[in-house]
Amino acid sequence: MKTKEDFPEINARRPDGLKPEGTPYRVLIVDDSMFVAKQLNQILSSEGYQVVATAGDGLEGYEKYKELFPNVDVVTMDITMPKMDGLTALQKIMEFDKNAKVIMISALGKQDLVKQALVAGAKNYIVKPLDRKKVLERFLSVVAK
Repeated sequence: MKTKEDFPEINARRPDGLKPEGTPYRVLIVDDSMFVAKQLNQILSSEGYQVVATAGDGLEGYEKYKELFPNVDVVTMDITMPKMDGLTALQKIMEFDKNAKVIMISALGKQDLVKQALVAGAKNYIVKPLDRKKVLERFLSVVAK
């Protein structure tokens, strides 16, 4: 009797979180909300991305990026955080590494800050509340470049 292994999966696809050579894209999550950080971690891990670190504010995020460099492929950065906001942290990361891939996370109604972030070097943005499909689409658009 034939088993499932005898038939190639018709819809088999490679997880979006894997590089062409098969290793995962490494992500640093910077968000002061533990709930949002955990939600992002779950969404990204489900597609093969590897969350290498999380930070609770912009200053800690910037320090962790420098510490982990060059072993971070993508950073998610909340815009509104204590100690150092996401825009300032983005600017510092871009000064340190002009090739950094940063995706901003923003609440609805913060379009002016999102525009500033994109001008400052952010590659894309995600609006809260997080939508799994949109998060993965935005990540794919950034890592595919």
